[in-house]
Amino acid sequence: MAGTYTPVALSVPVTGEKADILTLLADQRALLKVTARNLSEDQARARGTISELTIGGLIKHLAQGERGNAKTILERDENAEFDMSEAAGAYVLGDDETLEYWLDEYDRATADYDRVIADVGSLDEQIPQPTAPWQPEREWWSVRKMALHLLRETAHHCGHADIIREALDGQSTMAAISEGSDWVDDWAK
Repeated sequence: MAGTYTPVALSVPVTGEKADILTLLADQRALLKVTARNLSEDQARARGTISELTIGGLIKHLAQGERGNAKTILERDENAEFDMSEAAGAYVLGDDETLEYWLDEYDRATADYDRVIADVGSLDEQIPQPTAPWQPEREWWSVRKMALHLLRETAHHCGHADIIREALDGQSTMAAISEGSDWVDDWAK
């Protein structure tokens, strides 16, 4: 599909702005998963930089983020509060967790999120956001703003994951998705 770095096929029937947003989100999700390609469990837990972030932890965090966003849209709870205790381990793969599990959960969560977006009547619908220490007053966001925020969050963490992977073994996402392409050979000349 033109305008994406990866081949994207949406799992839900949407058109217009919903299709545009979900297409770009699907592309970012695919790029994130490229960073995890062929990693061992040890590599998925390895810090590639001074940061505590790991590729496995980022995938876990984003899977949970997709679930949380879908829940916020569906429940529309005007009394919701962000649960700080749940956030404590959001970026860490526990000893009993595997990269494979979180990749599978990420796929399930993203498919569920896309169904929520497909089923919502309008991207203009206003959704109450959970309060949090960084957002103590209740805010109402459109479904559009929520979806675009998730797109931004995913892209942000794709960058983290790409840097971590490059530090681990030299693989960059763009090189991995471009390998063998005619344009790469032409560009390198």
